[in-house]
Amino acid sequence: MVLLCLGMVIAYIDRTSLSVAIAVRDFRDFFGLTDSQRGLMNSAFFWSYALLQIPAGWLVDRLGVKYPYALSFAFWSLVSAGTGLTRSAAQLFTFRLLLGIGEAIVAPASLRWIRMNIEEKQRGLAMGIYMAGTKLGPAVGAPIAAFLIAGYGWRSMFYLTGLISIVWLLPWLVLVPRDAGRQAAIPAGGAPLELPFWRVIKHPAIWGIVAGTFSYSCFLYFCLTWLPAYFKEQRKLPLEQMGLYTMFSFGGMAVTAIAAGWAADRLIARGGDPVKVRRGFTIAGLLLAATEVFGAAAPTAGLALFFAVFSLGGLGVATANYWALTQTIVPGAAIGRIGGLQNTASNLAGVAAPILTGWLIETTGSYEAPMQAIAVLLILGAVSYAVLVRRMEGAPPA
Repeated sequence: MVLLCLGMVIAYIDRTSLSVAIAVRDFRDFFGLTDSQRGLMNSAFFWSYALLQIPAGWLVDRLGVKYPYALSFAFWSLVSAGTGLTRSAAQLFTFRLLLGIGEAIVAPASLRWIRMNIEEKQRGLAMGIYMAGTKLGPAVGAPIAAFLIAGYGWRSMFYLTGLISIVWLLPWLVLVPRDAGRQAAIPAGGAPLELPFWRVIKHPAIWGIVAGTFSYSCFLYFCLTWLPAYFKEQRKLPLEQMGLYTMFSFGGMAVTAIAAGWAADRLIARGGDPVKVRRGFTIAGLLLAATEVFGAAAPTAGLALFFAVFSLGGLGVATANYWALTQTIVPGAAIGRIGGLQNTASNLAGVAAPILTGWLIETTGSYEAPMQAIAVLLILGAVSYAVLVRRMEGAPPA
């Protein structure tokens, strides 16, 4: 679990590095980027990443996690470092597409390992630890990237963050046992009835999860791709302070993700229904996240930071539980592919949110419009979980 969490930290540092660089005028001027083009560049990673989620889930369902993950990790680290060599906007866009290809296996592989090795009563904490990596990555990555850019330039920032991370491969290859594809999941109340993948994706619960995941991720990827620029441009913060504000925002989310996963586990261990408990945490988290709309209109940078931390902390309440909920209600053999489908929805939001945000900023001259749109999506996501998400036939009983 520690290595899975660290893998996500590294993955998100490599994703976030462009978001920090793109807030720096020298970088924008070198590539000649408008606001709309910045949004397009921020979304490039998610084009290939989203497209490959289901194929990556299929791969780990058959070959296991260890070696596909290791090869992908080495590839994306070299691509991240290679971004420092780019000389044109077209090359930069291409490298972001390649980074998406390399990182496509991360979520399906991690979700499959957790489902196959962690019992239901511990799964919320396990998901919280794993998903904390998605928040710790931006939390530590933004100030590190800001420091490296300020001291050494944006090219060196890409070189260093990409190459140093390769060290992670050594403990992964030495300590993690090889796992076979199609291994049996740990039973939770009896052996589950396995259903064909096509029958699973027809269930209304899957589409409720897909809709809720899309809304969750629109907010998350707005923050990942535009929050540094928001602090620097809308709130007029210097580069180093922008990095610290971003760190506090995502750091709070990491803490609440672990705490909410643990709290849900305790309620389930005391007899609570796993579906109802995790669904409740997910709905509450999405509604709390919608409060960021108040931060957009806040008169001071301090109040804006409060709402950034509070809303992302609220999203953390949903983070561990909405992923664990999928593993609770879906029959075991399809979990890699269903995890891939859910992550496809998540990363389609990664395509849409940066582009829409850039267009709205260019059109309105403010960050308020994209934040208002995301608040509406978060409320709709909460409704989709409340109405559609129920236990499926063939899933382990409570």
